[in-house]
Amino acid sequence: FSHRSGLPGTAGDDLEDIGYDRAEILRRLRFVSPSTSFRAGYSYSNFGLTEGAVAAAKPTGKPWEEIAEEKLYRPLGMASTSSRHADFIKHANRAALHVKIDGVWAAKVKRDPDAQAPAGGVSSTARDLSQWVRLVLGNGVYAGETLIKADALDQTHVPLMARGKNPVSGGTSFYGLGWNVEFGRHGLSWGHAGAFSVGARTLVTLFPEEKLGIVIVANAFSTGVPEGLSDSFADLAFDGTVEKDWVKAWDDTYASLFGPAVARAKATYAAPPSPARPAAPASAYAGRYFNDFIGDAVVSSAGDALVLKVGPAGARSYSLKHFDGDLFVTFPDAETPDMPSGVGFVVGPDGKASAMTIEFLDDNHLGTLRRVGD
Repeated sequence: FSHRSGLPGTAGDDLEDIGYDRAEILRRLRFVSPSTSFRAGYSYSNFGLTEGAVAAAKPTGKPWEEIAEEKLYRPLGMASTSSRHADFIKHANRAALHVKIDGVWAAKVKRDPDAQAPAGGVSSTARDLSQWVRLVLGNGVYAGETLIKADALDQTHVPLMARGKNPVSGGTSFYGLGWNVEFGRHGLSWGHAGAFSVGARTLVTLFPEEKLGIVIVANAFSTGVPEGLSDSFADLAFDGTVEKDWVKAWDDTYASLFGPAVARAKATYAAPPSPARPAAPASAYAGRYFNDFIGDAVVSSAGDALVLKVGPAGARSYSLKHFDGDLFVTFPDAETPDMPSGVGFVVGPDGKASAMTIEFLDDNHLGTLRRVGD
């Protein structure tokens, strides 16, 4: 839970994107090469944390979602909280995820996070989450009853890995077991942020010595509003006045984190070389490809275009547009529909592609698949 297993941070996220379920994603993590040796480095991993939660629940014989409800949500009276997406969907009054398209916030994508529910699949309300905050600030005691032993809870707040400086406030930041531990402008704080790039942001900040906490949930990405509000709240609570425009400061930070990646991708595929090399006939690329991590991928022709299908039973389909030679472009991200990504083929002397590299599945160098059939 301190993200020091050596598992690369994005490992498994790509498999979730193309439709694999939790059990299959966790099974396939064995094919990912470690980014560091055990406990030698920090790399935040949704599926590393998910694996830990699954392992913790296993001795009970019950799934994580059921244990979380039984041991935490129900005793705290968190009646609107669940780790199951189906429960979230049942609520008529629920937030829709929003992303900014051409400068306008829009509800474009629906997200089912069940595969990584222990890491980022809890739906809740501010009222429910305030009860959880009371439990943590109460050292595991809620309404006079001990739900978590204080010693066990204390272990989660011990700094285990240096994370450098807070990018805005400059405070020294560490990571414990599922908590950021920071020594900043207002002393010791525990906290954590969360996000879905398809339109969600969350933040919790606790000041244990003052028994003070704030939780902020937002149905938008990317935005620094949660951190900005939290820092403004802390200034008011501790100093009686807000030091600066924290929302703008954090908005600028998030823009610097995510904007350049989109800009680089757009620049790379802004225009094909002139003149562009022609593609081979569609039959050169059409066929079935495979590797152990991604599984099967099928390329087929549809009129003058190529279509790539990946995931279980071809769950995700992507149109491929010719760019140059044996390189094609697709737009795989629903939340950034104008962000291109390449799909390249290696064509041999026989006029057939022997391999294909899918750029948006290649974060951990596992995006190359070998041709295994027509």
